[in-house]
Amino acid sequence: MSIIQIDNVSHQFGKEKVLKDVDLKIEKGKIYGLLGPSGAGKTTLINMIVGMLRPTKGTIIVDNTKVPSFKVLHKIGFMAQSDALYQELTAWENMEFIGSIYQVKKKILQKKMKEAARAVNLENHLKKPISQFSGGMKRRLSLAISLLHEPRILLLDEPTVGIDPLLRKSIWDEFRKLQQNGVTIVVTTHVMDEADKCDQLALLRDGRIVASGTPLELKKQYQVETIEDVFLKDGGVL
Repeated sequence: MSIIQIDNVSHQFGKEKVLKDVDLKIEKGKIYGLLGPSGAGKTTLINMIVGMLRPTKGTIIVDNTKVPSFKVLHKIGFMAQSDALYQELTAWENMEFIGSIYQVKKKILQKKMKEAARAVNLENHLKKPISQFSGGMKRRLSLAISLLHEPRILLLDEPTVGIDPLLRKSIWDEFRKLQQNGVTIVVTTHVMDEADKCDQLALLRDGRIVASGTPLELKKQYQVETIEDVFLKDGGVL
């Protein structure tokens, strides 16, 4: 069952075509990876799924609702490529503020904030202002914030950039737990071992999907042993 359906979607900024005739179905409860070089259109596609951009052509349906739509926003947890955090506030205050926007009840919110902070290993840093956070800590906090309202769909644009390998593994373990609870996760990545952990992958190049399938299917299709080899055989440089 598809929870996200993208039909013949194109998008352009001025005369520049960023996405071209994209068709994609993402099944409920899957971890779906969007893989491609900078400028391939991954971020634009994520932003259109969440409803921040309208397609120039085509339609996007999320949970049986055409986007953009306020109706589906509360079902989506979104982590942008750039961290949208208030520098003068503490991590706890940032989480509290965003949680209130999603109208999470105060008692539930406090519990969810602690759980989300623990999932990204930030529980000892919640009283620090964001101005004292490293880039990796900001990414971890942004991920924690995206989980606060218990979304059924997570849209994550390069969520583990700047995060060390050990913590990256811990975060992916958390993704698997969320998946077991029925959460659908769409993630863009440049990290090849992360791509291999996805249930399904779409390889984007120059605004088009040039290949899609499970990691195993793509490796068989290109007759290679790794996802990195798939990408390189297709002529790409990450």
